[in-house]
Amino acid sequence: MPRFFIDENALRGDIITVTGGDAVHIGRSLRMRIGDEITFCREGKEFICTIDNITSDKVFCRVNKTVSSQCEPTLSLTVFQAFPKGDKAELIIQKCTELGASEIVFFISKRCVSRPEGKSAENKISRFEKIAEEAAKQSGRGKIPIIRGILTFEEAVNKLRKMQLPLFCYENGGKSFSEISFDGITECGVMIGSEGGFDSDEADSVTQLGITSLWLGKRILRCETCPIAVTAVIMNLTGNF
Repeated sequence: MPRFFIDENALRGDIITVTGGDAVHIGRSLRMRIGDEITFCREGKEFICTIDNITSDKVFCRVNKTVSSQCEPTLSLTVFQAFPKGDKAELIIQKCTELGASEIVFFISKRCVSRPEGKSAENKISRFEKIAEEAAKQSGRGKIPIIRGILTFEEAVNKLRKMQLPLFCYENGGKSFSEISFDGITECGVMIGSEGGFDSDEADSVTQLGITSLWLGKRILRCETCPIAVTAVIMNLTGNF
C-alpha cells in the first residue's frame, strides 16, 4: 500500500487532504482512484485511509483506522556525524534512516575537509531532509528522522552530553559494545568523526565531560561505514531489529 507523510494541517476530523507534489504523485504517477486504500504517517502513527475524491491538485481521503507504527524503534537514537566530503552524507542519511535513527546531526570538526556555510549549508540540509523522507517511505518508517546542522563541534558536544546515553566513537580506545549496558535506555547519542577522525584535543574535551568513548575494534571504518554499522549494532542490542 502506498505510504505518504503528512503534517498536522492535513488532518481535519477524519479527512486527510493532500496537496502539492504528493497529490500529483497519487493521482497521476500512481494512477490511484476513488476507493483505493492508502496509508499516511505522522509522528509514529499510521492512518489507513480510503480515497474519497481526487481533483487536479488535491486528494481527499477518509481515515478508516489509526494505528501505532510497528516499524518505529523503542530507542531514540541520534547520530552525530562530522560533515563528510562528497556525497557520503546522503548515504549516511539514507541507511541510518532505514535502520531506525531518530535524528541525524551534522557538525564541523577540526579535520573536516568539506565545510559548507550559509546558503550552501541550508541547501544541503534541505536536500538531506528530502532524502530522509524518501528513505523513511521506502523502509516503512512511521516518522521521518530529524536532520540538523551544520553545528560547530562545541554545539554538537553540548547536545550530545545532555542525552541519556552519550557515546563517542574513537579509534584510539574506549569501551567495546559488550561493556556498555543499554538496559532501561530510551535515548542514545553517538558521535562519529570525519575522514581523518578526531583531533586529540577534541577527544580529550569530550572525555573530560564524562562522555563514554566507544571503541569499534582493530579495523578502522570509513566515516560513511561507521554510522551505519553503529546504528545497526545499537538497534540489535536494544531489540529493535
